[in-house]
Amino acid sequence: MTDDHTSRDEPVDVGSPARGRAQPLGPYAEEAAGGRAARRPRSTDPLELGFTPRKPVPWLAPFLLISTGLRTLLAMLFGAYLDKRELQKALDAEISRQVGPDGGLWLDYVADLGDGFNATYSVAYLLAQREITVDGHRLPRAQTLVMGGDQVYPSAEYAAYEDRCKGPYQAALPATPPEQPTIFAVPGNHDWYDGLTAFLRLFVRTRDRHFGGWRTGQSRSYFAAELPADWWLLGLDDQSGSYVDDPQLTYFDAVAKRLGPQSRVILAVPAPAWVKAVDQPNAYDSIDYFVRTIVAPTGAQVRLLISGDLHHYARYTGPDGRQLVTSGCGGAYLYPTHKLPERIEVPPRDTLARRSSPSREYELAGRYPDAARSRRYGWGVFAWLPRRNPGFSALLGVLQTLLMLSMAGVTDFRSEASEQRLFSVPLVAMVLVTVLAAAMFAKPPSSGGKRQARHWILGIGHGLAHVGLAALGTWVWLTLPFHGWSWPLPAVAAAVLYLPVIGLVASQLVAGYLLVASAFGVNVNELFAGQGIEDAKGFVRMRIDPDGTLTLYPVVVDRVSRDWRVNSDQSPESSWLVPATPLVPRLAEPPITVT
Repeated sequence: MTDDHTSRDEPVDVGSPARGRAQPLGPYAEEAAGGRAARRPRSTDPLELGFTPRKPVPWLAPFLLISTGLRTLLAMLFGAYLDKRELQKALDAEISRQVGPDGGLWLDYVADLGDGFNATYSVAYLLAQREITVDGHRLPRAQTLVMGGDQVYPSAEYAAYEDRCKGPYQAALPATPPEQPTIFAVPGNHDWYDGLTAFLRLFVRTRDRHFGGWRTGQSRSYFAAELPADWWLLGLDDQSGSYVDDPQLTYFDAVAKRLGPQSRVILAVPAPAWVKAVDQPNAYDSIDYFVRTIVAPTGAQVRLLISGDLHHYARYTGPDGRQLVTSGCGGAYLYPTHKLPERIEVPPRDTLARRSSPSREYELAGRYPDAARSRRYGWGVFAWLPRRNPGFSALLGVLQTLLMLSMAGVTDFRSEASEQRLFSVPLVAMVLVTVLAAAMFAKPPSSGGKRQARHWILGIGHGLAHVGLAALGTWVWLTLPFHGWSWPLPAVAAAVLYLPVIGLVASQLVAGYLLVASAFGVNVNELFAGQGIEDAKGFVRMRIDPDGTLTLYPVVVDRVSRDWRVNSDQSPESSWLVPATPLVPRLAEPPITVT
């Protein structure tokens, strides 16, 4: 008889995919084992692919802004009630062992991937190839893949996971290759928007444990894997910086019993708290607590901390040789690197935690894209903001049109129509709403951290600029013949003629504001989210040699593919779609060796 308490609280070793589980039998055994791919598509039609390739998320779309705000508010108010981590104690506690046939291991890390198809699939395609050559280095397909968070955008819905994450990776590696690669996933904040329900159903399964050609390797939202040469991979779920739950600590306490002074640890976390702690000193507290109370007492050393969440590649290195790597280039919009601090203290000295590890200074050693290119990307906001977010331009047009009609009703004393004078009533309210909305936009609630004077100054200035634009638009409108027409023709003319033009002009005003504000560290995220930059993507491929040497290869592609063709190679493992123009991967920086 199996002792359920032991099987759940004490981690169980899991080696090969079949270990500890009965082999599937019957006429559908091959499909159940993940050995045969789904029917290969004959075209790029969604009915053939089995999913719908999606465009990049329009992050400034009005309904998405409202939805994101509501989800953030609900997460703040009810996040603790949606936290399912304590319930995961009922699930098996497994420890995977990942070792390649030569005694070493190839391991991939990708994060922030479930956005537009072109970017997401370009990265998935490179990950799935049997071998890629990058700057003269021949890098075989990894035996282990780690997804580092935010596997889907904008929210954790079934359709979004299918179209933006699972579908593209299924198309990249349709069938399980002979080496039977394993996939692990760390949940990010977007995975948590539904309380982790969809994430658990996709990555934490007891049957059909396949994700495309990869086999899922975890039994909870966090995981531990023993790697060659006494390296360990630990995946932490801290639910956006909250307390680490007791079942998770109990699980890692049991894992820690197998660590020793010779052990080296790769710690995968949901967000680069070492960078975020510059503005939010408590951001690193949960990671520091984990390292200080779980890993450090064993004598083991955390040699690599890696995360996504910020959509770029960056690496900090410290005096002890520990590497702090951000690799969030899996498909989501690019995030700038030119605002990264050159030096950081980890943990920060001004943390409020009563106990913390000794602070050490880390220096920025590598980033992608480089600072100059990152700045150039920022200037693209004038072209890309209205193109990526037509709904946002329409919203600005409506706001400006209402402001103009309100001002026209006040300033045009020649008009005696009561219908038009009604527009003078909400003028003060419209001005206040405009200024307050701009002030809130300068520091959205979801951005975290404290609202400082620069946020108020820039936000209110932005709002007053829109009021000034409305005043200019009113002056132009009053010089035109439309305002003298009988009611409601002026309103119709304003909606048909004035609104589209002023919406585009207002979007350029917002673009200019974002560019200026970003220079002061305000709305940096919105500057790049509004553009939805698909290019500059990548992942980190790692090699652990049998002697214990860890080498990091930060693989990037400057331009993703936007034209896909059905693959003429019909072998089961071959990707369904191939780029019309071959992708050209390169290294963001020379390989990094960690011992």
